[in-house]
Parts: sequence; structure tokens; C-alpha cells
Amino acid sequence: MGKIYQIYGRDAHDMTMRLLEAAGAIRLVPSGGGVALKPNLVVAGTAENGAITHPGVLSGCLEYFRAHGVTDLSVIESSWVGEETLRAMRRAGYEEVCRRYDAPFCDLKKDGTRPVQTAVGPIEICRRALDAGLLVDLPVLKGHCQTVMTCALKNLKGCLPDKEKRRFHAMGLHRPIAALGAALRPGLIVVDSICGDLDFEEGGNPVQTGRMYLGTDAVQLDAYGCALMGLRPEDVAYIGLAEQYGAGCAAWSADDLTELNSPCEAADYPGPSGAVAALTRGVHENQACSACFAALVRALHATGRGVGGDIYIGQGWRGQTPDGLGIGNCCRGCASCVEGCPPAADAVARRLETWNGR
Repeated sequence: MGKIYQIYGRDAHDMTMRLLEAAGAIRLVPSGGGVALKPNLVVAGTAENGAITHPGVLSGCLEYFRAHGVTDLSVIESSWVGEETLRAMRRAGYEEVCRRYDAPFCDLKKDGTRPVQTAVGPIEICRRALDAGLLVDLPVLKGHCQTVMTCALKNLKGCLPDKEKRRFHAMGLHRPIAALGAALRPGLIVVDSICGDLDFEEGGNPVQTGRMYLGTDAVQLDAYGCALMGLRPEDVAYIGLAEQYGAGCAAWSADDLTELNSPCEAADYPGPSGAVAALTRGVHENQACSACFAALVRALHATGRGVGGDIYIGQGWRGQTPDGLGIGNCCRGCASCVEGCPPAADAVARRLETWNGR
């Protein structure tokens, strides 16, 4: 099993640099090879909306690899069908980042392709992705209206021409996504889980988590992402299929996690709004860290349950003994508690399934 490095905070640039340094990412770059960064730039928007990779993740990667002597650096991406990639790039703030680090931005909608034989037949893949010395996948962990969640594996779909993207939808998404993951295996993945959307790839209902994580196995990182979202890997069909096709291994355990700092460094959770506010109506929140509150939000959404009883969360409940369900180690004094700092959303979801308010 691969190692997963995890960090909490508010500064995406600094968090990215610290993850890359801790993992010794420079060793993954082949001698004389270049690095291609593939963010998630599905639509024209800002990272705060929960849909696209934070520009700080991009700048952190560019600064790290530049500082370690890599001269061949590029950013590659194509937005979804119907969106202009360059418009989305400028809206996201990537143009200024690429200029600052002298890294070209390559619109893959204009790139050539090569057919690659896969488990579902030949797939046309953009040449710049295939030819990268080190392909760095920079996905956002977020919900998706068709595949339930999207992260490392599905982000590779941006390395396809639009005609293949359309064909993937005609094929039902899961099988071709899994096959693509086995054919185009990124050497490094840095997951932006700072504020991914609740259930929609276009954003609109971001869940503030203040978390990022890094690894080298896209299947494992997607399976871990499921746990963070209150899902089971089997809820996302392409994860199991990708493992069958040889894209990686879905297994992970707590022993695989290397925590670089404390969840408290993610800051307190901001006042929720929209769908998030509706899900958490009635929750007794008192100085909750973003990572902990996000686990509860994801679990409530995944189970489709209302609060259904008194739920307590936050450092402000430490040492108190309220009669209800506590979320996180700070609420151990509650009548019942899902422990963890922070607890994983899947653990919270399992407890909510049996919670009857007592």
C-alpha cells in the first residue's frame, strides 16, 4: 500500500510546498524529464466555490519543482465540453500564477492525441499528458451528480479531447474512467480538499475542510476520499473497476497516513450557508474545526438523514457532558461519541445510521 501525506490549514501554497517536501516528490521526476501539472478546471469559477483546484496548489507545485532545479514545467488542462479552457484559466487566477513562474499553460483542447489500448478498447489521449516525464494530478475532492464523487481518477478525463469526453458519457462514465486510470497513471497526486463541493462538480455548496493530501496511487487516494466524504468505495463504481484494470490498489489503513500537523490548524468552521446550513440545522456547534465539521456535513449528506437528535461538535464542548451524540474527541463527554481528531466521515455516517436521538 502507498503512503498518504496529509496536512491541514488555510494557505494552499504553503500546504502544497510542505506536502511535497515531506514526500520528497523531486525523486519522482525522471532525470532530464519535465513535469506537467494537471489541475481540475472544469468550469470558469473560483476555488472558493468548491469546483476547481486552488491556484495556491498550482503555485506551490511550481515553486517546489523550480526550487529543485526542474526547468521543463507546464500546466495542462481542458475544461468540460462547452467551456473555453483559457477563459476558465483566467477566471481561476492561473494566468498570473503561470506568468510568475514562467510556466506555459497548454489548452489540451488544442493538443494532438494518440490512441492507447485499454480495458475498454482504444482511447484517444492528449499527447502532452502521455509524454510528460512526471504527470502530477491536482484534483479537487468533491461530489459529482453522476458518479457520486470525483477526485484523482476522474480528473484525468481532462486529458482527453472533447469527442472522447462525450464518448465516455455515452459509455456510462465508470468503465472508461477506470480504464483511463490504468492507461494514464499519474506519478504524483496532490488532492485539494480545502473546500470541495457537497455533491456537484460545478460547485455552489462548498464544504470547508481545510485539508490537503498527497500520494502516488490514484485508486488508493480515491478510496480514502470516499471515507472522508462518508462513502464506501463500492458507492463509486469506477474505483473497484480501476483496481481490476490495474490502475492501483484501493486498500488503505491508518498506518498509511502521515499527518504533518493538527486538524486545529484548519481553523474554525465558518458559518455554513445554503445546503450545508440546511443539513446542519439543529447541530450544537461550538468552536468546531473545519475538518471535524466537514466530516459531519459529509456524513449527514451521505446518509440522507436529518439531525434527528442533539448532536454536539467543537472544542467549546470539551470537558462538558451533554446528553447527545458528540462528534470528535473534544465531545467525548457526550452520552455517545464518534471519536477521532477529526473522525472520518464514513465513521460518522455509520453512527448516524443507528442514531435515534438517544
